[in-house]
Amino acid sequence: MSGKDRLIYLPLGGSGEVGMNAYVYGYGRPGKERLILVDLGVTFPDMDSTPGVDLIFPDMSWLEANVDRLEAIFITHAHEDHVGALGHLWPKLKAPVFCRDFTARIARHKMEDQGQDANQVTTVAPMPEAVEAGPFTVQFMPVSHSLPEASGLIIDTPAGRIVHTGDFKMDMAPGVGEPFDPEMMGAIGDSGVKALVCDSTNVFNTHPGRSESSLPEALGELIANAKGMVVATTFASNVARLRTLAQVAQAQGRSICLLGRAMQRMTKTATDAGLLRDMPPTVSVEQARDIPRENLMLIVTGSQGERRAASAQLARGVYMGLSMKPGDMFLFSSMTIPGNERGVINIINAYSEMEVDVVSGNPAYHVSGHANRPDLEQMHDLMRPAMLIPMHGEHRMLREHTKVALAKGLTAAVVTNGTMVDLSGDAPRVVEHVETGRVYLDGTRLVGAMDGVIRDRIRMAIGGHVLVTLIIDEGGQPLGDAWAEIMGLSKTGRGGRDLIDTMEEELATFLQRADRKLMANDDKLNEAMRRVVRQVTMEELGKKPEVTVVISRLSDD
Repeated sequence: MSGKDRLIYLPLGGSGEVGMNAYVYGYGRPGKERLILVDLGVTFPDMDSTPGVDLIFPDMSWLEANVDRLEAIFITHAHEDHVGALGHLWPKLKAPVFCRDFTARIARHKMEDQGQDANQVTTVAPMPEAVEAGPFTVQFMPVSHSLPEASGLIIDTPAGRIVHTGDFKMDMAPGVGEPFDPEMMGAIGDSGVKALVCDSTNVFNTHPGRSESSLPEALGELIANAKGMVVATTFASNVARLRTLAQVAQAQGRSICLLGRAMQRMTKTATDAGLLRDMPPTVSVEQARDIPRENLMLIVTGSQGERRAASAQLARGVYMGLSMKPGDMFLFSSMTIPGNERGVINIINAYSEMEVDVVSGNPAYHVSGHANRPDLEQMHDLMRPAMLIPMHGEHRMLREHTKVALAKGLTAAVVTNGTMVDLSGDAPRVVEHVETGRVYLDGTRLVGAMDGVIRDRIRMAIGGHVLVTLIIDEGGQPLGDAWAEIMGLSKTGRGGRDLIDTMEEELATFLQRADRKLMANDDKLNEAMRRVVRQVTMEELGKKPEVTVVISRLSDD
């Protein structure tokens, strides 16, 4: 290798947050490295910080500016936070996409949904099959996770071998997908690993992780004691859990109905891929309506409180002819991702008001798809890397994982989104910081975080909106009074005074005093009228609304 060549790592999403994973690796001379991208995921909006937004993507501006150097995109597994942005952002990147069979099937759906060419996605078998991408040789390393065919990546470069774990847990009996193979991992470690880029999600959990195979007994007892209809929610992609829930329900004499497009798609995809050979039969929603409640189990989408998912729809009343009744049971067989707590609590409270028994947060009915701290340490021991880079986690998780690695004598560093590090030497070295952030899918448009659209929407949500209209005649004088319309504001102010009347009176007084120079300048007049309206609403309501002023001038023609 030339002394001027370097091996770089640059997270654009997923490092300093949970979700929106996108990791760049590069090799070559500074500024001319050939690049690969690992994962292209989404995160989900909330009404507080991103009202009205549909999805949130990593800002790929840096990679778009260097797209001529991008060799390939590799997707580790089919969770939304790893593959969900592919169809939306691929047109900006236009690099070949590689993944394993189950993930490839989901990735093709993502491409087709956005009108992209699904043939850009190539199916790759697990190691030892390899993909050559510029200076990189990449193999898919099977790991156990909460969906089938999850993989880490073995990335061989002229500067040494990187192992990118992806999301993983140490489950020897996952039910669906490959079990964790410590012998294989040890052999990879024996080959020499320069850098282990490792999942950090559960680093604060000090207990060894549990297997999917530990759930059926507890779930069976819970469902056996249920008197009414049972509804369970989990991640739609967790087909192992869908299978576990369905098998337990069948053993208790219940028919199973799947609700939610994502869940039905995932189940069909896993079945088509030959991964769900022993999934019990399900009934349609039409058939479910005629089955006695005590003999029915619904498995539904919406474990994270998503407003449009089946669990939230049921919490609001009737959904597809089905409804919850007192004595029914709703089970969250899932963990709540940080940031989604409010949506989940809202659903729990809605069911509580219906006198539905809610089971949530009980570890007996859910196991995580991520490695806990003892499992992470075992992975360190198996791989024995020269350096460790924590990824996939909030900053506190990355920092804690770094502490764990340093305590074991490893070289490690916290590398957050936008930080480019050189991995060529004996320790990661920061060489550049690039601008990164978020891009919003707002309806059908991609909106940048700095475009102001979401900021203005938040301001309107907080302060309301006032529209003021003024017509100016040919002589430059107001033609009648300005009039106001309000949205999202109380109609009355202090002392019960009509807010619009108060605004219009103050505007009339202001316009009577305005000189010709001000009346002739639309920009200055607009700003002055905005200040009058804001002053009125602050005095009357204690609010600062967004104000739009429309000035129409009559022509002399």
